[in-house]
Amino acid sequence: MIIPAVTVIVTLTLVRCKCEMKFSSVYKCAVSPTGDKLYITNHWQHKLVTLARDGTPLECLVDRQFGQLDGIHVTPAGQVLVCADWAHLIIQVDSDGKKTLMTEKRGWSPESACYHSETTSIIVGQWNNNNILVLKVQ
Repeated sequence: MIIPAVTVIVTLTLVRCKCEMKFSSVYKCAVSPTGDKLYITNHWQHKLVTLARDGTPLECLVDRQFGQLDGIHVTPAGQVLVCADWAHLIIQVDSDGKKTLMTEKRGWSPESACYHSETTSIIVGQWNNNNILVLKVQ
């Protein structure tokens, strides 16, 4: 399979904001459906940083109870799903930056998540095992 060339429209440089980015600032990233926001997880500092298209910091969500933040996915509705495998949960952040605990189940370690709109389900890849979970959204 040949992947088409990608055109870089804007090169972003992380800007120091009220929540300073340090060691390994970008772990995973995702773009909003409209392309106006870039979401970045910082694994070691337990942060979710939101940048404008031009790189301007918009928001920084830090919550140590979630532990290290891993995979990130943006749904077509603009909700951000963030995996926190050590805390055994997926965090849902809406477009206003409000966080809600979406799923918690001991014994699993979500590393990546993707919302599938046709089946209204979240597909979850886990750390440290070969199981993929499909969670039906109600």
